[in-house]
Amino acid sequence: MSLLVKNIGTLIGIDESHREWVEGKAMSEIGTIENAWLLTDGCRIADYGTMDSVPSIEGCEVLDAEGGWLFPSFCDSHTHLVWAGSRDQEFLDKLNGLSYEEIAKRGGGILNSADRLHDTSEDELYRQAMERVEEIIANGTGLVEIKSGYGLTLEDELKMLRVIRRISQTSPIAVRATFLGAHAVGRAYAGRQQEYVDYVCRDMLPAVAEQGIAQFVDVFCDRGFFTVEQTAQIMKEAAKYGIRAKIHANELAVSGGVEVGVEHNALSVDHLESMGDEQIAALKGSKTMPTMLPGCAFFLGISYPPARKMIEGGLPVALASDFNPGTAPSGNMRFVVALASIKMKMTPAEAINAATLNSAYAMGESRDYGSITRGKVANFFITKPMPSLAYIAYAHQTPIIRHIVLNGEHIK
Repeated sequence: MSLLVKNIGTLIGIDESHREWVEGKAMSEIGTIENAWLLTDGCRIADYGTMDSVPSIEGCEVLDAEGGWLFPSFCDSHTHLVWAGSRDQEFLDKLNGLSYEEIAKRGGGILNSADRLHDTSEDELYRQAMERVEEIIANGTGLVEIKSGYGLTLEDELKMLRVIRRISQTSPIAVRATFLGAHAVGRAYAGRQQEYVDYVCRDMLPAVAEQGIAQFVDVFCDRGFFTVEQTAQIMKEAAKYGIRAKIHANELAVSGGVEVGVEHNALSVDHLESMGDEQIAALKGSKTMPTMLPGCAFFLGISYPPARKMIEGGLPVALASDFNPGTAPSGNMRFVVALASIKMKMTPAEAINAATLNSAYAMGESRDYGSITRGKVANFFITKPMPSLAYIAYAHQTPIIRHIVLNGEHIK
């Protein structure tokens, strides 16, 4: 059924250029219409305009925005939201002075989550994950990438990917799956990292490809995890199956992850807390989206990515939540947008572009998601009336979302 939204205070995120992303100075520009209406046709955006030209359509559901602002749904291109239990004890370890790397060396971190996941049934994993999915939908997210990576054995990685597929089949949110077998070295391969990488390439990747259960592959290319050479090995093997890469890079150090990602045509390189001029130069002119995860920097108390330097260098940037149990236990993209403004000095317009169109591109989906564009999927949310665009970052904890529409369906 068609849906007509009328009396929109401001329609945000309009883009009829059909560009894949927005970069550099253009990130500060965002299309708007005041006193607007928007019409869907089934699951896609059909038209929009000002209220003096609002159409009259019989048999159409009508939603009165009552002066609220309409935004394209957030696109969260980096999450780990399928996990078992909690890692709140490690939170206390951090408060007592242990670093992320120290916790990992003691057998905690990712390996802790792998142990818990192994002992948790597929149905229970799905139940826990769906609670998180409902949470991010309520906070405005309409497209999400979810990684495996807490399995670290073939059987448990496939279990995670089946849960992700089940989420995509049963939830109104659009889901893209990433195989992250190289998140850490599984316990059975302790001290034999290269053998584990060979296992990922020889056994895991063929099974994932055969089942068609993931759109992307990821590698944690960083100090204390996987090397540039091992990352390249996995990316090359995945490319044989037509699986494109999205790489964890430069969270803990300047790791070479950015350069190897660009060299092998990764769709995105994510984290980027450690970035210099060489990495910015490597990304310039590439089709690899630099993606920042400020929720991780906030939670770990580490440096934030140099967003201003990247934007002023002419790059596009994307924002994502990194929703996971150890380093970013929140999938609230409104908070991510606020951190981008407060901690990385991005303007609200830049942050919205980064959290919508550019993050959609980081999942290969900017043709269908990430902006208010005729023909794109009708994923959007409507707020209470706001004094300005800045208010969404300024009042980031105020419950301002009134309505959510996904696939053209008014779900809240």
